[in-house]
Amino acid sequence: MRVVIDTNVLVSSVINPHGAPGRIVDALLGESMIALYDDRVLDEYREVMRRPIFGFQSGDIDALLHFIESAGEHISTRDIGVVLPDASDLPFLEVAVAGRAGALITGNIKHFKPKRGRHSVYVSTLAEFMKKLSVL
Repeated sequence: MRVVIDTNVLVSSVINPHGAPGRIVDALLGESMIALYDDRVLDEYREVMRRPIFGFQSGDIDALLHFIESAGEHISTRDIGVVLPDASDLPFLEVAVAGRAGALITGNIKHFKPKRGRHSVYVSTLAEFMKKLSVL
């Protein structure tokens, strides 16, 4: 399945590699899921995951992001005419639309409810997504 992973889910997967969030990375590594991304998404992953508050090792983050880049799929996007509550979330939605993602997995569903415009992307929390796939 092709998915877009919001930054908060990716961060959670590194913080909790043996819990439900870590299963997202396991699914990527096992190639049962393909991460869709564009340069803006990768830039946000890099910026957020390098924040000192998390204490992640730079080499570990580089390895994870290199894997996402090499095993995932780079998507070219276009303006979809949607306004979200937080404009910084728009790249994730645009990638999901352009890449025909099976899901956009996030910890903040309300951030993807348009203030203006519409989309048909399945936006799910990690728990809902895993339950739907019967992974838990």
